[in-house]
Amino acid sequence: MGEDTDTTSTLNHRGFLPDHNYVTEADIISTVEFNHNGELLATGDKGGRVVIFQREPETKTEPFSQGEYNVYSTFQSHEPEFDYLKSLEIEEKINKIRWLPQQNAAHFLLSTNDKTIKLWKVSERDKRPEGYNLKDEEGRIKDISTVTSLQVPVLKPMDLMVEVSPRRVFANAHTYHVNSISVNSDYETYMSADDLRINLWHLDITDRSFNIVDIKPANMEDLTEVITAAEFHPHHCNLFVYSSSKGTLRLCDMREAALCDKHSKLFEEPEDPSAHSFFSEIISSVSDVKFSHSGRYLLTRDYLTAKVWDLNMERKPLETYQVHDYLRSKLCSLYENDCIFDKFECAWNGSDSVIMTGAYNNFFRMFDRNTKRDVTLEASRESSKPRAVLKPRRVCSAGGKRRKDDISVDSLDFTKKILHTAWHPTENIIAIAATNNLYIFQDKLNSEMH
Repeated sequence: MGEDTDTTSTLNHRGFLPDHNYVTEADIISTVEFNHNGELLATGDKGGRVVIFQREPETKTEPFSQGEYNVYSTFQSHEPEFDYLKSLEIEEKINKIRWLPQQNAAHFLLSTNDKTIKLWKVSERDKRPEGYNLKDEEGRIKDISTVTSLQVPVLKPMDLMVEVSPRRVFANAHTYHVNSISVNSDYETYMSADDLRINLWHLDITDRSFNIVDIKPANMEDLTEVITAAEFHPHHCNLFVYSSSKGTLRLCDMREAALCDKHSKLFEEPEDPSAHSFFSEIISSVSDVKFSHSGRYLLTRDYLTAKVWDLNMERKPLETYQVHDYLRSKLCSLYENDCIFDKFECAWNGSDSVIMTGAYNNFFRMFDRNTKRDVTLEASRESSKPRAVLKPRRVCSAGGKRRKDDISVDSLDFTKKILHTAWHPTENIIAIAATNNLYIFQDKLNSEMH
């Protein structure tokens, strides 16, 4: 998305940009996800709310204009809970949202906090039945003795209502915090992963799940790594991948054994001994893993880099992209302020040719795999005006030569971070969560990045 990129809409989590700078913790967006055709976009926040945006249809006056995303529905998905057995407070924060492929007029999505996964049905109603025989217009049961004739109920038009209803609650299966959910390509099952275990669920069965990965050691003092993310293969329902805090990826095949403790493939890049430091293990932890749409590649994000792996090559990544290498000299202060533990996500474009991931100072990065060009863009109020063109940004290291509009690494705001991003499944439309603001950017023309 080069210099021809413009913004079609900029929305705060509730559909507007607030005039004040005060942000409550509950308003911070914690996940962003397009549905399978890109017509709906869901965000979850730390207050347990889910906001769904719908793309408006093209207008007759402007048939070539792309529809903007407007608020479609807002609902409270999770409430704060308290585990009395463990004296533990369970946050309402939405960790992940995953849409199910649409089978009928209704939409279904899964949302999860640290412990409980819920299946929600989102449907529209624009007609209401009238003329019941046994109920009055208020819905109260009539006295049967007063019913003297039979009538046929009819459907009368009404204002469009979007109804969100809970269909399933999948609870009590995770001891540790749920970090991932992924819907299988069989559309019948999904998996949920926490720090030490991955469970397989059937979408219709809430009272039991099958444990398919368990890396918990007999003695917790022997614990050396945790699971950081997990995802099903987009086409083969027996394959899934999970990443670890040690920087490894394990591809598992559910046909081989019921418990996938033995992986089929292990993807790991050997560490350069000369580059080893106190921070090596922390920055090598994989914070996100995504299969390409084709299913041939894996995209991973660690603290400093994004990597593309070929499923047929385990020994090293096919491509490595430096996201913000200028931070290498600042790891000590990033460790002290806990930023080094930030979990950045990554995303593919629809054709698997460009990847995107976030950085600090409300910057996000795009890398073209074909041309090897990259660009740094900023999600900010200045770029939020409709049709505003996003200008590429450049960070220069301390003491380095500065050009006009360059920003020094010492001036970066580490409180402004783009952790959550999503890419429309087929078009060049991206959603960027910046604290409590949701930015939606669209590429109107064939830009240099595509």
